[in-house]
Amino acid sequence: MEIVYTDGNNNDFIELCRLLDDNLDEIVGGEKQRKQYAQYNTLVDINDVVLLYKDKTAVACASFKFYDKGIAEVKRVFVRKEYRGQGISKQLMSCLEELAKNKGFYTLILETGAPLVEAMVLYGKIGYKIIENYGQYKCMKESICMQKTIK
Repeated sequence: MEIVYTDGNNNDFIELCRLLDDNLDEIVGGEKQRKQYAQYNTLVDINDVVLLYKDKTAVACASFKFYDKGIAEVKRVFVRKEYRGQGISKQLMSCLEELAKNKGFYTLILETGAPLVEAMVLYGKIGYKIIENYGQYKCMKESICMQKTIK
């Protein structure tokens, strides 16, 4: 695996985000079902991205953006279907957490949802705890927010 650190303008990242959106549509029953979330999943303000490549193919991505002093919000975590079950997501999140720590962040937060069972299991296994919904997700009952201290 090759690890590449980049930003939200990277074409491979943009393509993986498109595949992520397609995958989310599949899980929740179409783009219409997740329309309220689309506005919070743009690539604007995403300056920190981790890409994992296998044989020159971008197979996974994760990113974060500034949320508050010392706090970054994890965004756009995705592993191509054909590469799942190989521990790539754990490696990806470890790289993302190390990058965030090196940039001065000590807490990571994220939003996911109950239909995203695999994501919930992953985040729980790597130390994320469920918290009260934050920011724009406060009134979204389908959202599940999580947090991890990375000091």
